[in-house]
Amino acid sequence: MDETKLAVIKDWEAPKTIKGVRSFLGFANFYRKFIGKYAELARPLHELTKKDTKFEWTKTRDIGFNVLKVKFLQRPVLQMLDDEKPFIIEADALKWATGAVLKQQGSDGELHPCGYISHVFTATERNYEIYDRELLAITNALKAWEHYLLGGAHPVTVLSDHKNLTYFRTAQKLNRRQARLSLYLTQLTLKLELYSFKKEIFLSCRS
Repeated sequence: MDETKLAVIKDWEAPKTIKGVRSFLGFANFYRKFIGKYAELARPLHELTKKDTKFEWTKTRDIGFNVLKVKFLQRPVLQMLDDEKPFIIEADALKWATGAVLKQQGSDGELHPCGYISHVFTATERNYEIYDRELLAITNALKAWEHYLLGGAHPVTVLSDHKNLTYFRTAQKLNRRQARLSLYLTQLTLKLELYSFKKEIFLSCRS
């Protein structure tokens, strides 16, 4: 992001109208791939753009607005993808959104982000069980980055924080939606291996 845009962000005042909120979100959406948990941060602002919503600038919205500004001013840098290195996906689901980050090890030995995605749940999706939301977070991430992951030289490691994902490997009956997501994983010929470590689930997948 160039210096002119950084100056604009720094001086951007809190919106006073719904039109102002849309203007800020229009800018923010363009750079959302650089911001982790973007959907979660922007959710209070997006709520203002819904039909027949009265404009009310709450403390929660002000915090979200300012946190996003800080994130942009930090000049986040995504590491260039390297097809010869293993990929790691961290996926998580909250009550109202999913988020995921694609990472690879850099020359310094540390893991660096190569990309971010996020998705705000629909009203129906918010009623899913937690393991359904976690599965959706993982499949959304795999679909978003499958053009990098398919045919890779190394296993793809997917990190998730919910042990009930084992349900989809042992359940005798799946509903139509669960079966569709499970079928997607099968079509990608993913080999899943489950590891428990510090309350996280490591799913090692090989295309």
